[in-house]
Amino acid sequence: MMKIKFNGKELETSFKSTLEFFQSVSENENDVWIVNGFATKEDLNLNENDELFCIQKNTLPPKDALDAMMRARHTPKLHDKLKNSSVAVCGLGGLGSHIAIMLARSGIGALKLIDFDVVEPSNLNRQAYRVCDLGKFKTEALKEQIKEINPYTQVEIETLKIDEQNLAHLFKGVNIVCEAFDTPLAKAMIAQNFHKFYPDITLICASGLAGYGDSNSIQTRKIAKNFYVCGDLVNAAQVGNGLMAPRVNICAGHQANLVLELLASKE
Repeated sequence: MMKIKFNGKELETSFKSTLEFFQSVSENENDVWIVNGFATKEDLNLNENDELFCIQKNTLPPKDALDAMMRARHTPKLHDKLKNSSVAVCGLGGLGSHIAIMLARSGIGALKLIDFDVVEPSNLNRQAYRVCDLGKFKTEALKEQIKEINPYTQVEIETLKIDEQNLAHLFKGVNIVCEAFDTPLAKAMIAQNFHKFYPDITLICASGLAGYGDSNSIQTRKIAKNFYVCGDLVNAAQVGNGLMAPRVNICAGHQANLVLELLASKE
């Protein structure tokens, strides 16, 4: 007999392989089998303390089981780091709305979402909002979406415009801040003032992401200690070169991916 974890609970089993075990508990060939964070139906050796999950298709598991399944899917050690982290997203437009959703899907434990604006029809071409969100504050609309995607991410919202006066009070206790503003002035303001108040918190900014095509020119660059910029540093939105969903999402992906990389490397 050996001890394993199955669907988040300790269990003793005499089975020697994952295939034998799952065939004994899975009633539907379409069920998803997860072994130590990886979805697979290969016949693998079963070892002491392995973590296995069987996720039934078209069935909503209980909340504790869902949380355990997400932990397994993200790989346990990484998930625990992410769940104990807090990230702020400043500006919830094309960049920020998608950054927040990607981080919630990745298992970040706490998000602080900051924006002053409401959802308008002109936002729908690139931002993570729906027609039913029109007229809502972006903070409230995004909080609703995230609750439906990952109910275990704690979402705090601040419906306000960030300026030099309130900057000093907004980010205490946060591990990383993502800047996702629309205007160059707002970007410059936070880049120039942020580390006066938070020298040990990482700031990830974005610059240059308009238009379409040339995906590989969007890169992540370390500018200074605790300061990164994602984008191509060139393509600002202007007449004939607007903001399009794919390229905006590529840059948002760079920012969210860097958040995960930095949190994963924490001791």
